[in-house]
Amino acid sequence: MGEEKTTSREELDDLKNEIERFKRDQERVKNIIGKIGGVPTFHTKLFNIIFAVFVVGCLVISLLSGGTLRLAMIELAIAVLSLKIIFLIHNQARVNHFQLWILSSLEWRFNELVKEIRAKKTGPQ
Repeated sequence: MGEEKTTSREELDDLKNEIERFKRDQERVKNIIGKIGGVPTFHTKLFNIIFAVFVVGCLVISLLSGGTLRLAMIELAIAVLSLKIIFLIHNQARVNHFQLWILSSLEWRFNELVKEIRAKKTGPQ
């Protein structure tokens, strides 16, 4: 009876340690994701607001003016929108690369755990 309590106490301690390690890893991943653009920062929000005001301003000026200024403002708005789309595609490629890295790491760790489990099953017979 005493051995069962000791074994279950050890298993409980192992589970607590595993949960604590998981929480630390989870916080580390959140910090990394925040660094690569997963969480919008103040500068990103400010840039998006200025960008939207600029584009709307260009379009309003193009509606109120005529001739060459109208075409210039429309072209400027289209060019700025194109640059924003290129920037968004670039950021998405970074996020996709990071996700691939994470999935590869998880697969590697999973394979290591499978090897350990198989070794433990076949080891002491």
